[in-house]
Amino acid sequence: MIYDEFQRQVGKAGLTLTEFAALIRMNRASISNLSGKGRVPAHLAIMACLMAEMAEHGIDFRSPLFALDIVAKKPRGGAAKGRFGGDQQTDLCT
Repeated sequence: MIYDEFQRQVGKAGLTLTEFAALIRMNRASISNLSGKGRVPAHLAIMACLMAEMAEHGIDFRSPLFALDIVAKKPRGGAAKGRFGGDQQTDLCT
């Protein structure tokens, strides 16, 4: 799915991209970064389409999604202090 169609489907669901990201426990920036690629991964496209259809038929999808015990992914690329690039190596400052 192209990014513009994805945005349309998210809007049709009555959501902003920030709200969509919160529902699926993703970082908002990760979703907006997809605009540069022009395409959206299939799993996000499917979720957006299903949410849009459910909203169109008056079915609440927010409550069940917020009730799920989903652990948000840790951001990639964050290095720990004293560790080069977050690599699992011995401390450099000892």
